[in-house]
Amino acid sequence: MTKYLLAIDQGTTSTRAIVFDGQGNNLGSSQKALPNFFPEDGWVEHDPETIWRDTISVCRDALFQCNLQASQIKGIGITNQRETTVVWERKTGKPIYPAIVWQDRRSAKFCQTLKDQGVESEVQAKTGLLVDPYFSATKIRWILDNVKNARQQAEKGELAFGTIDCFLLWRLTGGKVHATDATNASRTLLFNIIDQTWDADLLKLFDIPSSMLPEVKDSAADFGLTQADLFGSSIPIAGIAGDQQAATIGQACFEPGMIKSTYGTGAFLVLNTGDKAILSKQRLLTTVAYRLNGKTTYALEGSIFVAGAAMQWLRDNIHMFKKSKESQALAESVPDTHGVYFVPAFTGLGAPYWNPDVRGAIFGLTRESHIAHITRAALESVCYQTKDLLAAMLKEGEVSDAVLRVDGGMVANNWLCQFLADMLDVEVERPKIIETTALGAAYLAGLQVGVFKDLDSIAALWQRDQSFHSKMDEAKRAQLYGGWQKAIKHLLI
Repeated sequence: MTKYLLAIDQGTTSTRAIVFDGQGNNLGSSQKALPNFFPEDGWVEHDPETIWRDTISVCRDALFQCNLQASQIKGIGITNQRETTVVWERKTGKPIYPAIVWQDRRSAKFCQTLKDQGVESEVQAKTGLLVDPYFSATKIRWILDNVKNARQQAEKGELAFGTIDCFLLWRLTGGKVHATDATNASRTLLFNIIDQTWDADLLKLFDIPSSMLPEVKDSAADFGLTQADLFGSSIPIAGIAGDQQAATIGQACFEPGMIKSTYGTGAFLVLNTGDKAILSKQRLLTTVAYRLNGKTTYALEGSIFVAGAAMQWLRDNIHMFKKSKESQALAESVPDTHGVYFVPAFTGLGAPYWNPDVRGAIFGLTRESHIAHITRAALESVCYQTKDLLAAMLKEGEVSDAVLRVDGGMVANNWLCQFLADMLDVEVERPKIIETTALGAAYLAGLQVGVFKDLDSIAALWQRDQSFHSKMDEAKRAQLYGGWQKAIKHLLI
């Protein structure tokens, strides 16, 4: 009998559900675009109710497309945009404020105050993270300080906090389960990744009541059952992981030294470091890759805030093309960018710069510059930013193999993959299934419900679609990357 798994992939720009079989094959999917709201400079918000409605809608539609009943689904895996913060009333389940998205920079001033107080090294030692608006803690604090009566409600135990996975889990189970997994907890600035517990000192530092926090479980665990009336019968929720950790699992990067990079709204380079939580000297993040059977596997991560979002901006705001896939043909239509560099720092710069105040810029424009040059420069920027991260990881000394596994919607672009290989001077491997984030969530659920025996059986399912090798000489690579570094320095002055 075929075993089916349902993955919920709730991202920054869309909500999707995919049905997988026991071999990791995509049998059918449904997706809805998610509006982003920008009420002020550097602010990014979502409507949690839209996320909830879209999640139910795409799950029902995916089941319908596959002609499956809920009773045929062995388990649900959830993967989500990380750090995005929702606070809701325990009694009603209603959010008290829009979801504050991971890209949001409204708490930058507070973060700078903490840095000036000299607490960042202590925070990093416990969480593996840097003090930055990116993470959930300062978003929670902002809500408590700026929403009427929120702090009083929180002190009384009337409010719950969760990342998107946690909010969806609460709703799916009818408010019966308030839980998250270790990967999402590790992105809050409140979770001690060494002790694997919420940290009392950090809660005090950010002035957040412990009563708001969810239970932290393994990434493959019993997260409860969906309400029967949602899909026709109850389905076990059996796996949860933040999107980049789920992609790491989907890419089968289970051995220390293996490395993957996902290209979606942002881009994220993740290096498996095994049972070692290595505190970075290069301003990378130390994070939980996954926790299974109580055993934690760690990773180093570099975060790029804008990757696919740059193409979305060129498409929707500047109207340079109608569909993002047109970017490949535009990039290929010119031999180079004619000296144009595009730094898409729309919400500041992530690793290794960690500057929330800079904004995007295009350098080197001349009368000869046109759409193809700017589009190519935007695509190249993704590769330059990845080189920034890989260079930092190489300095940490933990990369064991010069092979980078890539995934996400952007890597359907062959030109991008080739330029990435050229710029990094490593082999770039693209798998047959590039939407590995959802696949990783399905794998986690499958581990919990017995569809997959262990990680080795999952690794055996990984298949290469195409490999890309560098065709660029070192002098050309150095020249192009030098121009990028010059552009970055202009922004950081």
